[in-house]
Amino acid sequence: MLSSCSLLPWLQERDEYIKVQGQHFEHGGKPYYFTGANIWYTCYLGSSGITGDRSRLKRELDIMIANGITNLRMLAASEQSSMQRSIKPAIQISAGICDDSLLVGLDFTLAEMAKRHMHAVLYLNNYWEWSGGMAQYMVWATGNEGADPEDPQKGYGGFMDFSAKFYSTPEAVRLYYDYVKKIVTRKNSFNGRRYYDDPTIMSWQLANEPRPGRDGGNGRKNLSIFYRWIDSSARYIHSLDTNHLVSTGSEGKVGCIQSEEAFLEAHKTNYIDYLTFHLWPLNWGWFNPNRFAETLPSSEENALKYFNLHLALARRLNKPIVMEEFGIGRDNGELLPGTPTSARDHYIHFLYQCVYDSARNNGPIAGSNIWSWGGEASAQHQDGMWKKGDPFTGDPPQEPQGRNSIFTLDTATLAIIHHHALQLQRLEIIDTMNAR
Repeated sequence: MLSSCSLLPWLQERDEYIKVQGQHFEHGGKPYYFTGANIWYTCYLGSSGITGDRSRLKRELDIMIANGITNLRMLAASEQSSMQRSIKPAIQISAGICDDSLLVGLDFTLAEMAKRHMHAVLYLNNYWEWSGGMAQYMVWATGNEGADPEDPQKGYGGFMDFSAKFYSTPEAVRLYYDYVKKIVTRKNSFNGRRYYDDPTIMSWQLANEPRPGRDGGNGRKNLSIFYRWIDSSARYIHSLDTNHLVSTGSEGKVGCIQSEEAFLEAHKTNYIDYLTFHLWPLNWGWFNPNRFAETLPSSEENALKYFNLHLALARRLNKPIVMEEFGIGRDNGELLPGTPTSARDHYIHFLYQCVYDSARNNGPIAGSNIWSWGGEASAQHQDGMWKKGDPFTGDPPQEPQGRNSIFTLDTATLAIIHHHALQLQRLEIIDTMNAR
């Protein structure tokens, strides 16, 4: 009985909301550090519809917990789109009309995470095409055809320009706000909690990787409206929910037309509680998986500079920061589970050490979410591209499945993740004792 009673305060603390105190997170009055992952497709696995596989979802959650992963960044919005590489089905079938089975899937996920004392970061939109996102809101609001990046006449440049028009299109923003209200105020069909009252949720994110547009003049002309959208959207979410944090989902400097000042201006509003940055050495031209031994050292050097830059920006704004996307491809561009990951493992270990060293020295970084969790799945086609009905890996539909996914067969990678999680858990205990 004494042993059981001693657990009660701990369980009550685990039920509290994560808060910000200066440049750090707190949970239950104690420092909060975390080892996390991106797993965007949880509502699809949790669905009662055609994509559902609740047994797999529960197994994935258990495996992540066993390896110290306690914080999940997940999709809470997708919009039905005609773009070739967009996910199908989508939560919003048309403006304001939802596939309830996928929302039930999100309910199920949050209820299962609560049982395991995990926390969720939920993003509510997407700058990119793979979940519909801002570009699809533009189609609904204007009736225009849109711009598919797979269309060689438009490409990603045309798509990015079209998607960025979202911020200055009042009807598109209104449709987005309508959806935000639907999610933030939703009642979980499994545990009866309103989302705004659910301590399983750590944070709402305005979008996945919101950008003002392309680098240069195209994006610069949108900066003022981009800043206003961030401030007004974060303010709106806080008006609906006084319990949870709000963040942007930004890549950092790269997501702000390569401008430190634009990043600072976008995030100075009091309605944004903490900062985020992403690290993509392949996408940004640093890393070549077919020449991994040659390009890894410079990739790590560039990553360290980007890491340190954003910690400095966090100190200037006096806010915590999270490295919420980072990943690197398998050796020689392989895709399947169990194929070599020597470069990835070295890179992940390197960045985890950066996180730990900073946190240990009272820096503003509190944790990270690796991109991404693929678990039991694997690519189904020779080119690796996802097709409707395929199992979900961590890679979105526009990228080869397995490129950045962490699979259950990647035992060396999982060992690195687990070791890092133990490091942060020990640091949390030390900092708690020192604070007394």
